[in-house]
Amino acid sequence: MKQSMLFVPTLRDNPKDAEISSHRILLKGGYIKQVAAGVYNYLPLGYKIIKNIENIVREEMDRIGASELLMPSLQPKDLWVESGRWDDYGKELIRLSDRHDRDFCLGPTHEEVVTEIIRDYVTSYKKLPLALYQIQTKFRDEYRPRFGIMRGREFIMKDLYTFHADDEDLDKWYLKVRGAYQRIFDRLDLTYRVVGANSGQIGGKSSEEFMVLCDIGEDSIIYSDESEYAVNIELVNLKEGDPSPDGKGYLKIAKGIEVGHIFKLGTKYSDSMKANFIDKDQKSKAIIMGCYGIGISRLLMSVLEQHNYEDHPLWPEEVTPFKIHILPLDKIDSSNELIARDLYLHLNEKYDCLYDDRDERPGVKFKDADLIGIKYRIIAGRKTSDKIFEFINVETNERFEMSMEDILKLEL
Repeated sequence: MKQSMLFVPTLRDNPKDAEISSHRILLKGGYIKQVAAGVYNYLPLGYKIIKNIENIVREEMDRIGASELLMPSLQPKDLWVESGRWDDYGKELIRLSDRHDRDFCLGPTHEEVVTEIIRDYVTSYKKLPLALYQIQTKFRDEYRPRFGIMRGREFIMKDLYTFHADDEDLDKWYLKVRGAYQRIFDRLDLTYRVVGANSGQIGGKSSEEFMVLCDIGEDSIIYSDESEYAVNIELVNLKEGDPSPDGKGYLKIAKGIEVGHIFKLGTKYSDSMKANFIDKDQKSKAIIMGCYGIGISRLLMSVLEQHNYEDHPLWPEEVTPFKIHILPLDKIDSSNELIARDLYLHLNEKYDCLYDDRDERPGVKFKDADLIGIKYRIIAGRKTSDKIFEFINVETNERFEMSMEDILKLEL
């Protein structure tokens, strides 16, 4: 893509209201723009990365056999009264009325809506198990939105719901989804822990959180330095340095950002909303459910918190907005720029490239390139007339002089 056509309103100064690295980078780099407290525009560069994250999530959800659907953000009060959550959920639930004085809420989650779908269409054990997911905007009236899109009032989330005839099948799917989540966070190149957690407002008999280790996290976890043992510190009476309860290593305490949460709901919603099925013995039973969430927009900031240097992003391979950034330093339509453009046209057939065709000084181009954070950068400088370019791996700071012919042969 030509950079002149990509809307990236970068800032020269650090935004004053940004307290953490990821928030500063996203505002300064023109990835997002605030509309109100906890409400943001995703500008083209930021939304491109969001879509890359979504694609990873979709691939892993589809891989385990889940089907994607889309449910409405606007949800009627009646469903929430059925589940018992209209009064229990609290002030975070954004409530509103239409012109006919009918009450609704803006969905913070979708257990009620998806349970209504299943109770109307799934009546036999033969149609179970079933797994349905969506990627959609959610709403929560946070008392104190903070850290940009880390804790917002409007955010993008992937929520998956599974439906089962028995607990054994729920346990099997729970582990299947757990594994899918681990693959997602591994592909995002995140350092994280899976921790035992409180089920909170969602409910159910047990749950686990996926915590990205980060100093600005709002939760504290205690974990083993030699095994996968980890738990939210609120749930245990342990301290740093104690032997791990699983007998492997010693305990450490770290801050964490919750990016995923998986629940064994059991029959919490199917009991209250009468979502039943007929089993093999022709008996009516409540459908057993699981619920699994991933904060898509929160992942954008979490990835950035772990992948930045000196307030510059360095996007992991699978989420980078472009594969290669080409910077011609000579004037547009000069002989050297035309050679650089030819390289771009050929290379773009193989990789998603960003070509800085703007009429800007080299210093401006380099500063903006640092804010965009693409790992591979090609500089068309003083040797361009000989079809020699500087190839830079920004992550390792390795620099090579390469011919156009060799660049076109690269396998990145």
